[in-house]
Amino acid sequence: MSEDDVWTGRKAHSARVYDYIIGGKDNYEVDQAAAEDSLKVWPGLRDSMLLNRATMRRMGHWLATEAGLRQFLDIGTGIPTEPNLHQVVQHVAPDSRIVYVDNDPVVLAHAAALMTSTAEGRTSYISADMHRPEALLDHPDLHATIDLGRPVGLTIIAMLQFVEDARGLIESLTGHLVSGSYLALTVPTHELAPESAALARTYTDLGIPMYLRGRAEIEGWLGGFEVLDPGVVPMSRWRPEPGDPVLPDDATNMYAVVARKP
Repeated sequence: MSEDDVWTGRKAHSARVYDYIIGGKDNYEVDQAAAEDSLKVWPGLRDSMLLNRATMRRMGHWLATEAGLRQFLDIGTGIPTEPNLHQVVQHVAPDSRIVYVDNDPVVLAHAAALMTSTAEGRTSYISADMHRPEALLDHPDLHATIDLGRPVGLTIIAMLQFVEDARGLIESLTGHLVSGSYLALTVPTHELAPESAALARTYTDLGIPMYLRGRAEIEGWLGGFEVLDPGVVPMSRWRPEPGDPVLPDDATNMYAVVARKP
């Protein structure tokens, strides 16, 4: 199938499959069928995806409050699902500036939802290929929104499973960030939920190649960074808030980590 098959709904697409599983409406029957196939392999996938959204919110809030960041770069944004990152950080720091990046026309069609900023801050959406980080980092809209001479919070949430050379991407992006910047990741793994490997095969068979990573590999990406406590952990263990449910490790198929560039 061609890329046109993806955009017109003749082939499943990862962003729309995700959207359907977490209760969104921006998907086609082919995406719904792919999502249902995935849920048959692992019924816990929906809970894990919802936990991923909750982890993003905790990370964004921590970066804006405890780390004091006011600039954010979100790679692989996906179809907007409230609250989006800018809503999380601008709620506590209205002057925050956020750049969203995706090269998916499905996401672009909904980008207006990512552009609603506070009067004090700013948000922008860049249609760019994350596999070409140099072009992204030279994009005029990025430089019109954030200043790479100041610390930035780089967030890559549930996206690196679709990138074969994840280390190379991280190194290219973080190499342009100044000291005091932060990297926040959630990364699918085969080490937690026992159904993860079968789930990855299901996605790959649907034409959406998926690469799972272990904790040691993820830690290897963070050489030279100061990894914050509690380290690379199942998402439910990353700084849970009072009252959050205590979940077993196999309730998720993703690790979470935040690290600081010294």
